[in-house]
Amino acid sequence: MSRDLPIIARLQAELAALKRELSVDIPKLLEQARAHGDLRENAEYHATKERQGMLHARIGQIENRIGELSMFSRASIPNGRAGYGSRLEVEDTSSGERTSYWLVFPEEADPAKGKVSLSSPIGRAFLNRTPGDEVVVTTPNGRRTFEILELATIHDEKS
Repeated sequence: MSRDLPIIARLQAELAALKRELSVDIPKLLEQARAHGDLRENAEYHATKERQGMLHARIGQIENRIGELSMFSRASIPNGRAGYGSRLEVEDTSSGERTSYWLVFPEEADPAKGKVSLSSPIGRAFLNRTPGDEVVVTTPNGRRTFEILELATIHDEKS
């Protein structure tokens, strides 16, 4: 089941917080703003209505994304090949520099921590690769070739 993916739990927590704000906080703020009188020139009322619209939009986005991510499960992630949750130890074949990357969904990406999105150029290049593969990646600084030295998939984690 896809609920074992950490990103879904994080999105569900965000969704619950947004729904709470929409159903509890926003009505209170709107009531307070209405108490100030004429709504046509009431900045608090209009700001709250705008926030309400943004919450509805974000809730829709999160619900759609959870639906998309629900199609993934540990069983659908490749074992022995790079996929979601994989940690790769790679070496730049030109410089000999070694780097670790973790392949994650876009919502989890944090390049400073080595977490690269599966939809980024480097993430797409490493997808379904195995140790020993040479991977050419086009980056803003030009083409780079990496050799995959080590691979640990999500299946290798101790559960």
